[in-house]
Amino acid sequence: MSPKIKKQVAKRANHLCEYCLANSEYAHHTFPIDHIIPIAIKGTNSLENLANSCQFCNGSKHDKTHCLDPVTGENSRFYNPRKDNWKDHFMWNEDKSVIIGITPIGRATVHCLKVNRQEAVNLRKVLARFGVHPPIQ
Repeated sequence: MSPKIKKQVAKRANHLCEYCLANSEYAHHTFPIDHIIPIAIKGTNSLENLANSCQFCNGSKHDKTHCLDPVTGENSRFYNPRKDNWKDHFMWNEDKSVIIGITPIGRATVHCLKVNRQEAVNLRKVLARFGVHPPIQ
């Protein structure tokens, strides 16, 4: 993937992971580009199929498009940043450190991408103290 495409995807996402809203400015690693529909299952390199993603969300998602909703036990697709509105599927807890899935899509995404892993929650709490979390979407 060209550096130009990578920059376009990152800029469109305001340099945030489009799943967990981690900010690449505060990450200790570069953000890979996620194929929303993986190449392995006939996804494309079109901008419409690309998402800015932190390494943890990208690695957890890998080549999957669906996961079990932990509440219903039914298979649900992941959140699609090109088709879905983040606020329709997720909300923050009171101190804005934990992402809560409020729909089957949101819950499956939170659960399978492990967006509330302890180090992510800790970083959100620290960034909130400095006034840079939650990010403006």
